Parts: sequence; structure tokens; C-alpha cells
Amino acid sequence: MSQPVIQLKDVAKVYRTGEVEVHAVRRVSLEIQSGEFVAIMGASGSGKSTLMNMLGCLDRPTGGSYVLDGTNVAALSRRQLATVRNHKLGFVFQSFNLLARTTALENVELPMFYTKPLQSSRVRRERATEALRRVGLADRLHHRPSQLSGGQQQRIAIARALVNQPQLVLADEPTGNLDTRTSIDIMGFFQELNDAGITIVMVTHELDIASYCKRIVVMRDGEVISDTVNNERRLAHHELAELSQAEQKAKLAP
Repeated sequence: MSQPVIQLKDVAKVYRTGEVEVHAVRRVSLEIQSGEFVAIMGASGSGKSTLMNMLGCLDRPTGGSYVLDGTNVAALSRRQLATVRNHKLGFVFQSFNLLARTTALENVELPMFYTKPLQSSRVRRERATEALRRVGLADRLHHRPSQLSGGQQQRIAIARALVNQPQLVLADEPTGNLDTRTSIDIMGFFQELNDAGITIVMVTHELDIASYCKRIVVMRDGEVISDTVNNERRLAHHELAELSQAEQKAKLAP
């Protein structure tokens, strides 16, 4: 087996407020292989978001070690961490985090402005266009977020996460602001990306969303309490087809 994309060993995160210590993450050890689709579940306060921030190099552990694609991130400077985030990681958030006054194409181009050497405007535009085509929005390049549905906005956010061809996509509650059908659609797209070889780690508190993943890690009080392979994984394209058939029958019913 090849080297894991993520290797956590006894990782801990302690926040200090005056004399009070809050143990957000407690000695978590975890490995994620290339090509996995992992859900990290837990209630509010379980430590899942803190763990995700450390996986995304947005926060440093106060104990233990984190190796990302063979690199010990604890030894990196802030500038080096920023480079890792830009080249190796793609982020998808619940709130989309799109710039309201820019087009879909311009939103997807943004991460490429932070790469070195800076790509030409032609290359940036070509890559952003291809990323939007990949998520099914080739006909929405010049639309602003306010002109698009929630599902379309999330697809723009996914295209932005993919444009620098990261080894790992981190998704934080990516369906939290979406209705049921659109949530299934987005999870189906994540399944397609994963089937194409992209490693995905997703934080969610919803079991029905986690059930689309291949592996489910559950946290409580900062600790991993279970880590299981999901042998009954739901397939989004099947569910969307069944939903469409049910809606069609409802329309034809007297």
C-alpha cells in the first residue's frame, strides 16, 4: 500500500483561556489513504471542526504529529503552510464563500493568483473554464452568485477547490444550506469526483449525508469513538433517478 495522504498520530488540540484549558481534540490517531471518501461525524463540540482545521493546515496541533502527503506540517512556517494549502488542498464550505460581485469564472480563478509562478491570464481562464465545465456549469461562466441557485453556487465552490488540482479535498458541511434534492445532487457529484481518484474528507453532523461516503469516523468529546467502512453506501445517482420517477408519477396521478 502507498503512503497515506493523511497520517495523524496522537494529535491533540488544547485551547487556553486564562487558567482554563479546553481539550478540543484528544490524542487522535488516524490514517487516510489516497482515493478514500471519509466522513467525520459528531455533534456540536465533538472536535470534528477543530480536527478539520488542523487537517486543512488552518490550525496547528498542540501535541502529536501530522504528516500530509509525506510532509511533517508541524515543521513548516506560515508561508510554507499557505503554499501547502494552495497546492495540495481544496476547500469546500457550507456558506460557499463566493465573492458576490464577481462572475463564476472569476471566483474559480482566484486560487490561481496565489500560485507561484503566476500563470498567465489565458491559462487561468482556460483552467477555470475547464473546472466549471467539469461541475456542469459551462453555460454559467459569466453569471454572478446572486443569479444562481444554491446548488449551482456550491458547484462553483467545488470547481474553485479543484482548479489547482489538489491531492485532497476538504468539505465542511457542504450540504448544510441546501434542500434535500440539491444535497443528494451535490453528494452524487462528490461520489463522481471520488470515483475519478480524488481523496475527499467531509465533516458533517448528518448521518444520511455521511452514508454517501465509503468510510465513517465518529467523534465525541474530542476523541474518535468509531471508525468503520461503510458497506451500505448510498448511491446518489440511483436515489435521484428514483426521486424523479416518484415526482413524475405524482404529476400523472389524477
